[in-house]
Amino acid sequence: MHDDRNLVEARLKRVLDERIRPAVYPESLPLDVSVWHAPGEPVPVAEGLAAEPGPIEVGARWGAPWGTSWFRVTGTVPEDWAGRTVEALLDLGFDENMPGFQCEGLVYRPDGTPVKGLNPRNQWVRVGAPVEGGEEVRLHIEAASNPVILDYHPFLPTRLGDKETAGSAPQYTLTRMDLAVFDETVWQLVLDLEVLGELMAELPVESDRRWDILRAVEKALDAIDLQDVNGTAARARDLLAGVLAAPAVPSAHRVSAVGHAHIDSAWLWPLRETVRKVARTTANMTALLEDEPDFVFAMSQAQQWAWVKEHRPEVWARVKKAVADGRFVPAGGMWVESDTNMPGSEAMARQFVHGKRFFLDEFGVENDEAWLPDTFGFAAGLPQIIRAAGSKYLLTQKISWSRTNKFPHHTFRWEGIDGTRIFTHFPPVDTYNCSMKGSEIAHAARNFKDKGVARHSLAPTGWGDGGGGTTREMIAKAARLRDLEGSATVTWETPAAFFAKAHAEHPEPPVWVGELYLELHRATLTSQAGTKQGNRRSEHLLREAELWAATAAVRTGFPYPYEELDRIWKTVLLHQFHDILPGSSIAWVHREARATYARLAAELTAIIEAAQRSLAGEGTTPLVFNAAPHTRDGVPAGGANTPAAQGRTTLTARPDGGHLLDNGLLRVEIDARGLVVSAYDIEADRETVAPGRTANLLQLHPDFPNMWDAWDVDEFYRNTVTDLTDAEEVTAGEDGASVRIVRSFGASRAVQVLSLPPGERRLVIDTVVDWHETEKFLKLAFPLDVHAERYASETQFGHFHRPTHTNTSWEAARFEACNHRFVHLGEPGWGVAVVNDSTYGHDVTRTVRDAPGADGGTTTTLRVSLLRAPRFPDPETDQGVHRFRHALVPGATIGDAVREGWRINLPARTVDGAREVAPLIAVDRDQVVVTAVKLADDGSGDVVVRLHEAHGARTRATLTAGFDITDATATDLLERPLAPQPVEAGGNRISLRLRPFELVTLRLRRG
Repeated sequence: MHDDRNLVEARLKRVLDERIRPAVYPESLPLDVSVWHAPGEPVPVAEGLAAEPGPIEVGARWGAPWGTSWFRVTGTVPEDWAGRTVEALLDLGFDENMPGFQCEGLVYRPDGTPVKGLNPRNQWVRVGAPVEGGEEVRLHIEAASNPVILDYHPFLPTRLGDKETAGSAPQYTLTRMDLAVFDETVWQLVLDLEVLGELMAELPVESDRRWDILRAVEKALDAIDLQDVNGTAARARDLLAGVLAAPAVPSAHRVSAVGHAHIDSAWLWPLRETVRKVARTTANMTALLEDEPDFVFAMSQAQQWAWVKEHRPEVWARVKKAVADGRFVPAGGMWVESDTNMPGSEAMARQFVHGKRFFLDEFGVENDEAWLPDTFGFAAGLPQIIRAAGSKYLLTQKISWSRTNKFPHHTFRWEGIDGTRIFTHFPPVDTYNCSMKGSEIAHAARNFKDKGVARHSLAPTGWGDGGGGTTREMIAKAARLRDLEGSATVTWETPAAFFAKAHAEHPEPPVWVGELYLELHRATLTSQAGTKQGNRRSEHLLREAELWAATAAVRTGFPYPYEELDRIWKTVLLHQFHDILPGSSIAWVHREARATYARLAAELTAIIEAAQRSLAGEGTTPLVFNAAPHTRDGVPAGGANTPAAQGRTTLTARPDGGHLLDNGLLRVEIDARGLVVSAYDIEADRETVAPGRTANLLQLHPDFPNMWDAWDVDEFYRNTVTDLTDAEEVTAGEDGASVRIVRSFGASRAVQVLSLPPGERRLVIDTVVDWHETEKFLKLAFPLDVHAERYASETQFGHFHRPTHTNTSWEAARFEACNHRFVHLGEPGWGVAVVNDSTYGHDVTRTVRDAPGADGGTTTTLRVSLLRAPRFPDPETDQGVHRFRHALVPGATIGDAVREGWRINLPARTVDGAREVAPLIAVDRDQVVVTAVKLADDGSGDVVVRLHEAHGARTRATLTAGFDITDATATDLLERPLAPQPVEAGGNRISLRLRPFELVTLRLRRG
């Protein structure tokens, strides 16, 4: 029996490959082909259609990297094909890999009507079913010669990732341009045999069902005349009908298939190419919806919908109709499928605001789920944001990529830092590119961890990453798997229908508390420092622009820049996509991102300066504007005045070399190597730096992960480290209150300036690195004399604690983690914070000082991740000059860490004027942080305030407005009233009661 099985399986494979599949198109004839190569960037459709093409033949090379070629194919259907189904087969030179990673095309009719996309798994265009014979065929193909960047074997550095370095050599060979007869009976036989063969391979050897299928397949193969497949296919299908009709057992796992095409908004292609990828995919999917009545397709990322609307109106019209029919479904409710670790509080909120509002405005549709299948882990603050946006579910499958620990649930409630719980599903199919293979469906059923209490799971079905979507073959397989013995059942459903069933079936699933940490792709917290800095600075410039523009609008009638801010926010949100902000895209993407951030900075700075001038009036008094949410040097949060005079800092030489900085609060010793050997908290009588160790220590590691260069840092990188202790220069700064240190290492150079601001308990470290290393990792280390079993790092609308120990494999796997503006380590009564203006990655380790003569205490070392140098997909990652600012804050509470984190990211601005500016919004508790002050998006003039409790403790606070409040309403993130949600207001004051980390949005109507 064992030999029989192997023989039949081998026979099935060969007959399918060599006889049956080729017989799907039994007759064909070549089409006439011509081509016009666009001279630069893609041209409008009308221009491509009107261009005069030149001759080209099948077998010719075409397509410079990132070029666009317009092919024209013409021909006539033979008269003797009348009554048959005819398709054009258009192979641009595809290989057998997934769609989206090579050349692609979008087919148009001569009048400009889009037909469908072309890719390796979708090369056909229907001409007629049936044809009459004699029809003239004329099609235009907008073909993109996107180069193959990723082939997985191995990841080799390439210059193809930027049109400026990619060269002009043709990339592809035109392979097939034919008219062909399509034999649907043979095509259906292929699907019958594929489904049964794949199911048979998944069933136990001893299963009767497996042997029933094997014998049926054997009989079907016997019935096929290999010299007349088309004439004998129907008989073979008849012999398979019985095993295909056997119904699934009642207890079978149930798979909700959702048509899907995860399209990366940029990755191994630039943003402009994604615009066309989305058009190709949506053209395919709307066409497929017309042909397949049971099929449902869901697409996330409102930005991609907006691209279709703006750039491909003909496709947009088809999309709108399909949405109205309820079969093309907006999903996710976010502007893009963003990274969720690094975006700041407001940015994460605005992802939902702009995403949900787009779907509401365009279609009147509001979906309930966050849809993030490919995001690289999930911050602990996200559940509250999802709920505040009016959503209640989350879908992702990325955690299945974790390398160390297998996540224990597929359906569960995810609890965030404030206690909010979100019903979450991880598809056990373990892919967001399900193709309806038997192995995938069987894996989903076997892998499902909630057996006994649930039996529903979701399968995002269709080619993704670079687009493509669902194919007619996938739909045909799903039809056979709808109710098939031995398999899970498959039904096309919307995400909403799936979640409703899953929640009803398992309303109280297990709870997972805290971040959903991906044990992979940890280096995305550091790669492409320029992109990350651009994001952080854009977020804070947007805060300033909204704050000062709103304040000026209320006080002086300043015209609030609604349209400009809306456009800028959407651009920043787009660049938070999970392959842009994480630094894992090609060079072209990051080159454009850096230019975009510079342009946005100039625009936002202009808004800020205009609003501040309007507020300050004409005058010569220097006024300091404080955009931070806490008082700074006597300047109120959100206000402007003349700051109070501060104390002074002294700088003296150390007897054995180096310098001593002292401002009466901190005394910092810097040795002759430029390393901090002491940071003494005078008031607490407490040393910060661990005995015998040095802080401000730059450390260099080799960094060559096993795979995924820009994405990964593997734990073994720690095995080798070089401490950069040699200094070319350690001198007093020109201001007489700072120390300048210069170091050279490898081909790089670092210049640091250490300063101790008067009246402040913080050591500021400005670092400029001219970076020219390859496959290296640069860290900045702070060994601290702190005994802490856990530490806090900022996340959206609060902070999250992680252990400093490695008791379990879960803790050990978090050897690189994310923070926003601060990391805080503390003992009861005393702590230390390190704050930053633009870095995210860090690690924390601890050791016991138990060597002979040591004091037996604990050294807890925090290291900030500065720079990497991977070579794929951008071989020049981070080469050049980078500027970082950090501050070491001894004696810091969590509140101090919060305040100093905001302060370092929002430097004060000085404007000459005539009048002080009182805050538009003030809160009397530092632990209540205002993250946004703006005018309502609907243009009503209402003031919107978003705030949260930041220390992790319950509190009462009073919000005071700089105007009379006639109505105060608690709202969701989209500024819609929540009910019931009483707000205690009187005059210009509102009383607040907040839970730990609670997020509140208030809409205030002015009197």
